[in-house]
Amino acid sequence: MVARKFVILHDDSSFPIEYDTEDDLEVLRFQIFSITLIPPDEQKIVAVDDDDRVVSNETDLASLSDQLRLVSIGGDSEERSEGTSAEKSDAEMMKADEELARMLQAEEEAMMFQQYVAAQDSNEFGGRIRPYVSQILMYEDPVRQDAARKTVPRDELEEKALVSLAKEGNFEPSHHEKDYAFLLQLLFWFKRSFRWVNEPSCDRCGNKTIGQGMGSPLSSELAYGANRVELYRCTSCPTITRFPRYNDPLKLVETKRGRCGEWANCFTLYCRSFGYDSRLILDLTDHVWTECFSHSLGRWIHLDPCEGVYDKPMLYEKGWGKKLNYVIAISKDGVCDVTKRYTKKWHEVLSRRTLTTESSLQAVLRTLTMERRRSLTPQVLSALSLRDSNEQEEIERNLHSPDDASVSLPGRQSGDKEWRIMRSEFGSDGKNSVSSSSCPVRTCVDDHVTNIYDSFLPILTHFVEDDLPVARAVEILDMIKQVLMDLKTAPFKTRKARSSSFPEQFLHALEGLLLALSLKSEKDTDGKSLTICLVGKPTKTALALPVALDALRELVTDLSKCQKLSKDSLSFPFLKQNRVCSGSVLASAEELPSGIATAAFDGIQESKWEDPNGAKGCWIMYKTLYNQMQQLIAYELMSANDAPERDPKDWVLEGSSDGGSTWQVLDKQTCQVFEERFQRKSYKISTSPGFQANLFRFRFLCVRDVNSTSRLQLGSIDLYRSHR
Repeated sequence: MVARKFVILHDDSSFPIEYDTEDDLEVLRFQIFSITLIPPDEQKIVAVDDDDRVVSNETDLASLSDQLRLVSIGGDSEERSEGTSAEKSDAEMMKADEELARMLQAEEEAMMFQQYVAAQDSNEFGGRIRPYVSQILMYEDPVRQDAARKTVPRDELEEKALVSLAKEGNFEPSHHEKDYAFLLQLLFWFKRSFRWVNEPSCDRCGNKTIGQGMGSPLSSELAYGANRVELYRCTSCPTITRFPRYNDPLKLVETKRGRCGEWANCFTLYCRSFGYDSRLILDLTDHVWTECFSHSLGRWIHLDPCEGVYDKPMLYEKGWGKKLNYVIAISKDGVCDVTKRYTKKWHEVLSRRTLTTESSLQAVLRTLTMERRRSLTPQVLSALSLRDSNEQEEIERNLHSPDDASVSLPGRQSGDKEWRIMRSEFGSDGKNSVSSSSCPVRTCVDDHVTNIYDSFLPILTHFVEDDLPVARAVEILDMIKQVLMDLKTAPFKTRKARSSSFPEQFLHALEGLLLALSLKSEKDTDGKSLTICLVGKPTKTALALPVALDALRELVTDLSKCQKLSKDSLSFPFLKQNRVCSGSVLASAEELPSGIATAAFDGIQESKWEDPNGAKGCWIMYKTLYNQMQQLIAYELMSANDAPERDPKDWVLEGSSDGGSTWQVLDKQTCQVFEERFQRKSYKISTSPGFQANLFRFRFLCVRDVNSTSRLQLGSIDLYRSHR
């Protein structure tokens, strides 16, 4: 540990900061943010006595001078800071201009080269695109759309969409926000429901098969567009299994299997079935995916159903390493070239576009588009023309914008590993998920977790006062759990469950839990049964129910280990009172979209925070709501759902009472082992009694097995304060 004291100069003020130089620069940026309110991504840090050298990730922080000047590169700071500017320096601007000039020169040279090598005949190119134009018209068929919708658990996906928005604090989403959230849940559901086929299993015994070439399609197969049929011989019996490559999405809704062509074909039908403006994206280097127009974002969104990835158009060039040439978008309203959306190396792509000249290509696409729009009204044509124009402006703008280096994109995940390697789509670093090393500050929407934990005190107190045997207490908790499970499986907008056996004397003690779940209890007219139903927004109940069920399972397990309930039992860690909540979180890195930092604070066992490069060191910070000072007396960590080698082994917990300028060690643990998945470990804080802080930091030093993984993952983090 190398501790340094810096003085941060900003405007006319100076701010002392104590910093551990073994931490990343992002930690320093967050400390500066906490005292200056300049966001980390808008900070430019300059070493005053080192020729005004700009501090970067490569800078040796231990060797810097004591004074650092902060320059804000956003907002109104240029008006306030004498001698500083929010704009790039002249040298930086010149460098950027030179880089842009080189790119434009390379594009011009590639365009000139293409005119010589590209085929002049555009008929071949048009012939490759036309069959897809006919195919996308099937997505407009009401019969196919209805068949697709019937297979979708619509209420379930709508609930998940609203919960995903609620986790971001959006309990009153607009119509367009709900539509976009539902689209993403549709993508995730499809990824779970559809099956990738390398070689089909044997139709007779289910064992592995080996390819035997192609067969002649049967009339029943041709009826659904299967002009190609692959044959496979079983390795255990003499059966020959047929794998028809169906082109009709109606049949794919039934079979739910295939490769990228079938996946994109069927998923695009699903998108159209729910009213999304959708188009099939044809990559002529042999891949297919979907785009949908998001009214919430005002642009077309990339959706790859095979990978379960959305809005990451650089996935193929940057992640897979594909050498793209033509990427064509085909919809009921026309055909357009969207290659520039999927590349940052346009001059290289141009050199590979040799099927036809650019002018001939545009002529083909205009002809196909005019054919599709021939019968549209002037109003619709005008709206489509405006959207086309906006899209082209967006594509051109993004083409020359810098790539986000903080986002790491994986190689291809769908398909057999050897097949992916053979196609040179495995990626260069073997990563299997999207991740970011530049995380935003995220807000925890978890007050319901704290309220649920607190609500168990009156229930257990009632058990103690009635001198209830442990077995009877467990029985009553199981009754509560069963009611909640019935509620969870009920339609989320009208949730209701009944119990005819719940003891009436415990109803009052149950009120706190029901309130935390936005529920209420009502006695039935017969006076014998109890009905539990919604009292608030359905989304709040949907958000809280999984937390309550997980907490009840844990409580039942812990209670079953007790020989007798007593007042002495009603303490930590058996009871988890005064949990800190509603703060903000920043992490060294996170996996997108499911392994973000706030997942460690949401009270749900199945979720987790994951740092893809955290095995040998990472961190996560928690800032209290409204900067309230809290005395931390205990904390708990829970192991995640899988991969024990990623569990944290050594860590330090620190607190800061001055927004991150100085840190006080609150607890240090080494050689910790989580023996089970979803195992909760509890730690009391005995150092620094009475110390209050508004910022807490976990520095995880290593994982259980640093030799077998680069990742750290954690199921949950719970902080507990002293009782006020």
